[in-house]
Amino acid sequence: MDTQAFMEGFNLTIIGIAVVFAILGVLALTLYFVGWLERRLVEREKQVTQPAAAPSVPEEKPAIPPRDLAVITAAILAYTAEKAAQLRPLPFKRKVSDSWRLYGLQTQMEDVEDFNYEIGKW
Repeated sequence: MDTQAFMEGFNLTIIGIAVVFAILGVLALTLYFVGWLERRLVEREKQVTQPAAAPSVPEEKPAIPPRDLAVITAAILAYTAEKAAQLRPLPFKRKVSDSWRLYGLQTQMEDVEDFNYEIGKW
């Protein structure tokens, strides 16, 4: 083998790998910079909108008395139990078609016949 051709191929390989990794490095730095820029813009937007917001007074939700909550829960459970009693699961079994099974057997038999014919034992 010619040493000069080998060295030329080796140099070409090294240059190709260096170009690929250089491009991947540039892409990685670009994506990092875009993420950094986006974080900065979001932080700046939060700082601008924060002082403009008026101090909010937390609204008090009316508490549901425990007795009423129990009655509502019982009504929901009774309704769902009634619906579940009306629904019945349908039996569902997937049956493989006989034509597919027979086609598979036929293909296997043809493969065996072809193999036997090729080796001369038919």
